[in-house]
Amino acid sequence: MKKAELVLIPAPAVGHLVSILEFAKRLIDRDHRISFTILAIKSAFPSSSDSYIRSVIASQPRIKLIDVPQVDPPAKELLRSPVKYFSTYIQSHTPHVNNIISDIISSNNSDNSNRVVGLVVDFFCVSMVDVAQQLNLPSYLFMTSNAGGLSLMLYLPILHDQKLDAEIYYRDHDLVVPGIAKSIPPNVLPSAFTDGGYADYIEIARKFREARGIIVNTFEELEPFAVNWLSSGPAQAPLVYTVGPVLDLQGGSKAHTSLDQDDHDKIIHWLDDQPPLSVVFLCFGSMGSFDEAQVKEIAFGLERSEQRFLWSLRVQQYPKEGDPVGLFLPDGFLERIKGRGMVCGWAPQVEVLAHKSTGGFVSHCGWNSILESLWNGVPIVTWPLYAEQPMNAFRMARELGMAEELRVDYRRGGNVGDLVMADEIEKAVRDVMEKESEVRKKVKEMGELARKAVMEGGSSFNSTGRFIEDMIGKE
Repeated sequence: MKKAELVLIPAPAVGHLVSILEFAKRLIDRDHRISFTILAIKSAFPSSSDSYIRSVIASQPRIKLIDVPQVDPPAKELLRSPVKYFSTYIQSHTPHVNNIISDIISSNNSDNSNRVVGLVVDFFCVSMVDVAQQLNLPSYLFMTSNAGGLSLMLYLPILHDQKLDAEIYYRDHDLVVPGIAKSIPPNVLPSAFTDGGYADYIEIARKFREARGIIVNTFEELEPFAVNWLSSGPAQAPLVYTVGPVLDLQGGSKAHTSLDQDDHDKIIHWLDDQPPLSVVFLCFGSMGSFDEAQVKEIAFGLERSEQRFLWSLRVQQYPKEGDPVGLFLPDGFLERIKGRGMVCGWAPQVEVLAHKSTGGFVSHCGWNSILESLWNGVPIVTWPLYAEQPMNAFRMARELGMAEELRVDYRRGGNVGDLVMADEIEKAVRDVMEKESEVRKKVKEMGELARKAVMEGGSSFNSTGRFIEDMIGKE
């Protein structure tokens, strides 16, 4: 049969790019018929996502890149709702995307080469489903979050239509969602529920049901309750494929960081000198930073915990000159923790979590970070900052029992004076480093299941096979 070409439209954010491009690479390795064309939408804000895409395609001859012409960003007033701003920006690219894909189809027909078999789009690019419909192509959403988050997106429009005051009601009442075993308190719901983006969130969620299928970066063994509900076929819901963990285990995504080789080697060599499972790693993602007051509380908590630590520190108010680490940390801190702790800027998270000395992870609970920690059997301390991270933290700590809870409802830029205090941090760090804790045992077991899931015969391996078969058929 002809080669099958998929058009891939990722969201222009590194946290979304990594998993969707790693999935594309996995499909290419799995089936010789498949190739990809990436339509790269440039970010409306300064971003290194473009360099990451180019680093991937440089090593993948069956992935080619087409830059989508840039459009003007939306009006700044829309920034009051990040969901509205981002969805409007992505949607404004649809005429260009339609033209590009039409040209690809025409070119393929003229030289009788590949046939375009569908669009795979990041779930935040769900407006591109309209393009697929206009061109009579099937569309597949790629969910960089989890099955519980997908359950919420599929159920929310139904609930909204049943309860006309849902936006107001769920500011004060727990939300019961099929697919999530515990009711969700208002303070951990996605930010759109409180930042004015609720109506836009609902509209995005409605579009989910127009896709032919939804690919989710999770695995059955991790979220059996959610996967069982999704598999039971919610009314008019698309087919769901659980294909995770999809991870950049080779660290290729570090191409988007500012970490030079000397800094990288310094971190790894320091870890090499530490005893096994003795280091707690603190890292809060590409957008994770704190103000001066919170930085000092973290420092005091780490110092009092008496645990070894590696802290990837980013401060919100960087000075124009001088050393930001020395400026914002408590007086004498670096001298007092010398030999026991290390403070750095960027850190190679994948390598750190895989290192034998790493025994715990204080994390913002982004889904990629959670999967990386599970893969390596490293238990998490929950410290979410924004978006869906509080719900991830809530589910990991209270529903799945695979994280130590520091906070599940923290939001960066929330209530003035809402500091996480040093004594809380000290306790959480001590708890996560407990060698025989129940959480550690569960995480280690789940890490083993994660590796089996993507191996031949595993749940995610089989689900990926079903996706290929549903999309282009058997060989």
